Amino acid sequence: MPIEVYDKEEFIKITERADECRVVVNEKKKIAKVKARTKRYLYTIKIEPEELDDFLKQLKCGKIYRITKKGKEEIRP
Repeated sequence: MPIEVYDKEEFIKITERADECRVVVNEKKKIAKVKARTKRYLYTIKIEPEELDDFLKQLKCGKIYRITKKGKEEIRP
């Protein structure tokens, strides 16, 4: 089961130990989910799509992927 985090600062700290992060944008619901995969858990946070670019710059994941219907594209190596 994924663990949902509500505090942005706490999520940024979690991404320091994450292997990879994934971003899923749902345009119908106007929400973006950012998922951080650590060795033990999958952490998620929901944010507004307008805040997404600034939030992704703060993340400390090794790799960040955007998940779309076509597949997985790498945002940052």
